[in-house]
Amino acid sequence: MPFIGKLRPVIFTRHARAKMAFYKLSESRVRHVLHAPKRVEEGIAPKTVAVMHPASLRKTGPQETWSHEIWAMIQDSPKERLVISAWRYPGKTTPRDRTSLERLRSEYREFAARGPTATERTIAAGGASTAPPVRSAKASLDRRKIKT
Repeated sequence: MPFIGKLRPVIFTRHARAKMAFYKLSESRVRHVLHAPKRVEEGIAPKTVAVMHPASLRKTGPQETWSHEIWAMIQDSPKERLVISAWRYPGKTTPRDRTSLERLRSEYREFAARGPTATERTIAAGGASTAPPVRSAKASLDRRKIKT
């Protein structure tokens, strides 16, 4: 598949980790979905790709059936693959049509050839981020001890 080119380090967002915990998905299970997708579709968010793998695949003759699916939404950059979200879908989804898949492939090639934006380069270099600083749980406990 053209989307799954070379291997890159996989980075999980906090949202993805929270969803993985909610749906009881391990990191290795999500990596398996990324490296062996049954279906690749355009993501809902801009410049994202959604990959799917059946969770309980059964083969009856030439036909494959499954009861639920595992999905992951990813965003690729030249150096890393960012997992934005992961979820279980209880059922079988219908695939999108071929024209949207071809359009997605051409847009993805353009995105991959573009390279990172100035903001992405700043963040990758360890510069300022727009996200608020993360405070550790230990620091919060220390402040509570002082106040009481």
